[in-house]
Amino acid sequence: MCSEFINITSENLAKEHLCCIIRSRKPHPGVEAKREWLAKRLKEGHVFRKLNVKGCVFIEYAPLETAWVPITGDNFYYIYCLWVSGGPKGHGYGKALMEYCLADAKARGKSGVCMLGAAKQKAWLSDQSFAKKFGFEVVDTTENGYELLALSFDGTTPRFAENAKKMEIESKDLTIYYDMQCPYVLQQIEMIRQYCEEKQISASFIEVDTLQKAKELPCIFNNWALFYKGKFETVNLSDISFIERILKK
Repeated sequence: MCSEFINITSENLAKEHLCCIIRSRKPHPGVEAKREWLAKRLKEGHVFRKLNVKGCVFIEYAPLETAWVPITGDNFYYIYCLWVSGGPKGHGYGKALMEYCLADAKARGKSGVCMLGAAKQKAWLSDQSFAKKFGFEVVDTTENGYELLALSFDGTTPRFAENAKKMEIESKDLTIYYDMQCPYVLQQIEMIRQYCEEKQISASFIEVDTLQKAKELPCIFNNWALFYKGKFETVNLSDISFIERILKK
């Protein structure tokens, strides 16, 4: 198995595979949107480290101060994604990526590392049981079962922003907040938008396109948040079958 890892930089971003499950010989709109988003984030200290293969083996993290999530804290890293899937699983790559992140945090004098979790593992969130093996602990929670996990080096801890615990909006329409951090987001948004147009469903699609918007969101967020009838439903990327289920409520 390959043992070479590389970090995405402004110099190699245009040519490197971005490690998601999407496979296409032609430019993929979602991957290219991610590439454009990442180009801006790299200047802010965002790290994308991957196995040097066309596979799904990578970690993505950023300084919490510039991470597009409604979480507050001083001097932490925030892990957006840590994924190893398919054939590479079981070869220690996940461990190597997490250890790199933790070592990077310590070398830069960070207070610790944090990530989004849930009382019940969510499909689009990194494996929190894996993180807990490294010492990550629950440091904050929401009423609907989401958790903030952190590994603190100095005893300080981050917190969900107070606005993130609202989990309510005024609009009763199907409402999705999203950004382009994940290559799957663009195709999911377009698919749901088309479905709503065909079914004449009133819906709002709100792109979170600035750090300020992300920090002020009325819910937890990794790159996606869905509301219906004013209530928060999920942080998971949603398909049409999920949309159909919640519309029956």
